[in-house]
Amino acid sequence: MCYLQGCYPIVKKRQLTSSIFDLTFSCPEMARMAQPGQFVHIRIEGFSLRRPISIAQIDREEGLLRIVFEVRGAGTQALSQLGKSEQLDVLGPLGNSFPLLEPWRKIIVVGGGIGVPPMLETAAHYGANATAILGFRTASAVILEADFKAAGCDTRIATDDGSAGYHGLVTGLLEQRLAEQGAALICACGPMPMLRGVAQLAQAQGIPCKVSLEEHMGCGIGACLVCACKTVKDGREIFSHVCKDGPVFNAQEVVFE
Repeated sequence: MCYLQGCYPIVKKRQLTSSIFDLTFSCPEMARMAQPGQFVHIRIEGFSLRRPISIAQIDREEGLLRIVFEVRGAGTQALSQLGKSEQLDVLGPLGNSFPLLEPWRKIIVVGGGIGVPPMLETAAHYGANATAILGFRTASAVILEADFKAAGCDTRIATDDGSAGYHGLVTGLLEQRLAEQGAALICACGPMPMLRGVAQLAQAQGIPCKVSLEEHMGCGIGACLVCACKTVKDGREIFSHVCKDGPVFNAQEVVFE
């Protein structure tokens, strides 16, 4: 695993919803190394453990990384209060990445809630050949729809309450999309029940599927056991580590509980 650690200036900050924030920071060397699906581990002053946050976009030309995160506790609350020109203590890029096929291949990315940002860079690689299926609780929770559309993706929204787009789960939209045409690959990130449903649909269609898992982390580099998850290797269940062995796994290797 090859990664860097340093302090980098925030160059852009936006608040997307009442609890979701969008930060871009300048880190040319890290941006050159980063791949879609990887994450960064951010140290926040006053907290002992770093916070893992997925990379949403990579701008290698300008040397920028973009992260989109939700305030879920005191640490991310403190992170949300940082402003432009302040420094981020970042370790990264960490973990493995989504595979990138030839850009002309038809692929589907599926994101649920805060699992939507990690799918943006992967979708952008394929542009108009990517279908982005994005699920949220309600219309006010929808984020990054314009970004996926700007990348040229066929962007489809699902909401639990029907206040925007399709009324229902992303798996319903995925079924509709698969009925239209096949895909060379499905990539997904979101809650475990969603990932389980996506994996089942992919398996039924014989389509390779990669899923990005979210777990609490300690070190972020595989030295501790905090982010253990159950996977299947050679027909037997084992514990893998999301930070080192993931966060991207073959869907058929994950034990969804």
